[in-house]
Amino acid sequence: VCFIPGGLDCSISFVSHVLGKVCVHGRQKEILSVLVPRLTDLTKSDCIWQRICWRLVECVPDRWMEAVVLGFVQRAPGADTLSRLLGNLVVKNKKAQFVVTQKVLLLQYCHTTPVLQNLLGYLSLDSLRRALLIKVLQELLETWGSSSAVKHSPPEQQQYISKAILICLSHLKEPEIESCRQELLTSMMEGVKCHLDSNLPQIRRLGMIVAESISSKINTDGPVLKFQYEEDDEARELKSLLVPTPPFCIGPSLPDDDRNEKADAALPLVLESNKKSHTAAPVMPDEESDAELDSDDDLIPYDMSEDKELKTKAPVYIRDCIEVLTGSEDVDKWEATVKALETLVRKNPAATREVSVELAKILLHLEEKTCIEGFVELRQRAQVAVLTTDPIPVAKYLTSQFYSLNYSLRQRMDILDVLVLAAQELSYPKSRGKTKHSGAQKPCIQLLPGSDSSKDWRRIVDERIKSKTRRFATGQSQVELASGPNEFNSVAGHFFFPLIQHFDRPLTTFDLLGEDYFVLGRLVHTLAILMYLAVNTVAVTAMGKALLEFVWALRFHTDSYVRQGLLSCISSTLLSVPTERLLEDMTEELLETQSWLGDVVEKDPDGDCRRLALQNLLLMENLKKKLKTVPS
Repeated sequence: VCFIPGGLDCSISFVSHVLGKVCVHGRQKEILSVLVPRLTDLTKSDCIWQRICWRLVECVPDRWMEAVVLGFVQRAPGADTLSRLLGNLVVKNKKAQFVVTQKVLLLQYCHTTPVLQNLLGYLSLDSLRRALLIKVLQELLETWGSSSAVKHSPPEQQQYISKAILICLSHLKEPEIESCRQELLTSMMEGVKCHLDSNLPQIRRLGMIVAESISSKINTDGPVLKFQYEEDDEARELKSLLVPTPPFCIGPSLPDDDRNEKADAALPLVLESNKKSHTAAPVMPDEESDAELDSDDDLIPYDMSEDKELKTKAPVYIRDCIEVLTGSEDVDKWEATVKALETLVRKNPAATREVSVELAKILLHLEEKTCIEGFVELRQRAQVAVLTTDPIPVAKYLTSQFYSLNYSLRQRMDILDVLVLAAQELSYPKSRGKTKHSGAQKPCIQLLPGSDSSKDWRRIVDERIKSKTRRFATGQSQVELASGPNEFNSVAGHFFFPLIQHFDRPLTTFDLLGEDYFVLGRLVHTLAILMYLAVNTVAVTAMGKALLEFVWALRFHTDSYVRQGLLSCISSTLLSVPTERLLEDMTEELLETQSWLGDVVEKDPDGDCRRLALQNLLLMENLKKKLKTVPS
């Protein structure tokens, strides 16, 4: 019951019930878009209206509290306004406290950044609510540092939690940081390890940014963590959240474009003031500078404009290249050999075949002696040239070394890259000694260790599915593509089967099913691409059957990158193996796979996995319909 001007007593519990029921029945936007601005104006200078507003939301029944609280948080123009409208509701009402501190932050991730700033800014504006702010930060850090959460939650939710952590850090005061410094340090070390272990570049970068932010907060005077990553708009937005924003400047109703324009307008003013501060202090000339001048400054320099750089000639024989790469101390000659090796290998196939395995071994272990631009690419192109020149023995060597001891993870991934690029070159037609690829985009594994090669692969799968779709329409005739024998036909098995044989045998320094699941993800994507390139080859049916068994063994892997690769393997199998062979030789495997795909579509937390699984199910249905329409 509130006392209002006019000497009348009234109860507003009925209004609270109406508000709650309207909001929970889907009319939240209509009523609060009118009510919140009106209450915002009334509570600016009138404490009685503030008490009326507090009473209004406190009397809302618990079953409708979530809809009302969320509506106020989303439509309040700032944290200061939200504090006036809700008061200490989260301290008095357990349901409101659960919604604000648990559901919105940990169970949902659909809210915008201004809503998060509103919510956490509201918790920071009162001494009674700041205890909840510390508690929220601890729970957010616990979730952020959980390896299970990193593996099973989608990237969007992890980004949402990272934003909430940074906003919480921006509101902490020095005494609060001092009281929980050790806890912050422990959470930071656990969380950054989980994120850096992820196969997804986006997750790794989130871990780096949050760890840098925590480190800068707890080590204001000492050294802080510093990682190397790409500074794009997303990274800059995350870092900007660490700067505390005035509570009256935060507003979810303000569009992002408007806020960006205001920030851009303020930037030139800052730059101009900095420029003025620099120009205001003129540089005083040093009176003694003339005495300190070196007398050599009066000498006239030699004219070197016509001088030419002496170039070291590269070897002209393959065996000479081997000698230079293994034992020469002449750095210039070594560099020239690395640059010319690919061309030399392709021009001398007969000589290359005599020493192909030895040359492949040298290139696999070759390390950069000098700073050569594009060294990694030069070495890889030379490896591909050797492998395409003598496929079977070199493929046997590389696939055997993939599961050998004493190799780094980088070398093992180099082997996978070379196998894919060589298989891609062998499978496409050649003309006049030069490889001419068709207009279709080819799948490939990128060089960067943090890159996600599955994006190109999925685009290829989409294009292949479109090519399988029948369209009844007239149009321009297509240009005839280059044709020729598929050189990958006779060697596909040598590339594929050795890679799939020993994946479940852990070595002392290499465990695919354990901590080295990043390499497992690359292996799975490699097998998917090799399967795709093996279309119309003799071994494609056997490869497809083995690949489905491989997928079935790893279908419950916890890493989303590995699961995406497994689903790509199914796509490549469905597209490469003839439909008749699929339904006759692999009926049982297809039925099991179809059941698993249905579970992935419904339950997998990763959006890309769900999309790929749905795509595979549709492809299965299309293949069945196509087989039924073929006359017997």
